[in-house]
Amino acid sequence: MLHTISTMGKVHPQALNSYTTCNFTCKQETFTLWMKSLVLNGKGCTVFDSNGQIAYRVDNYNCKHRDEVHLMDQNGDILFTMLKKQYKLSRFWEGYRFPVPATRNDHKRPCFRVSKTYKISRGGSTYEVELGLDKNQPYTHKIERNTFNSACKISNELGVVVAELRRKKSPCGVDLGDDVLTMVVEPNIDLSLIMGLVVAYNLINCKI
Repeated sequence: MLHTISTMGKVHPQALNSYTTCNFTCKQETFTLWMKSLVLNGKGCTVFDSNGQIAYRVDNYNCKHRDEVHLMDQNGDILFTMLKKQYKLSRFWEGYRFPVPATRNDHKRPCFRVSKTYKISRGGSTYEVELGLDKNQPYTHKIERNTFNSACKISNELGVVVAELRRKKSPCGVDLGDDVLTMVVEPNIDLSLIMGLVVAYNLINCKI
């Protein structure tokens, strides 16, 4: 556990603080994604704001590739429950706001669905995002991944980039590795929703 705290301090010196997460961005904001859980021997990821304070986290308690994953705020309150689904040969992840009812037979609509497309894309891959499913007002986003540098961007249905992830570098330009990412989110964007999409994207790629 001490090793985890020490490493976390290198990712962000003030990483042991916490704060109240604001749902929508009022300006462009930058976050650090550390693809590690705060729980000893756990699987998941931890998200820090630009001040090094914990904003979001995912903890899978040493159980990788689960069918149900929770995105939580800094207090451990569930913001989204992600469920792995399959239809014929297609596998995808659906995100539900807050905890899912104990019985999955309750017909609660997902807020979003993320699936990998199999279109030929030079130098990368594309993921389809369906949103607004819980309000019966569907619209789409797209996640595009660059295979060469592990960067990815989330675009809305007009093609405007709303969030972008790339490997984080130290102030002197040293790459911090595959498990430390910088995420830039544009203004007027639902942060928890973007984080839900990012978590689903990483679950598809077995990063969490």
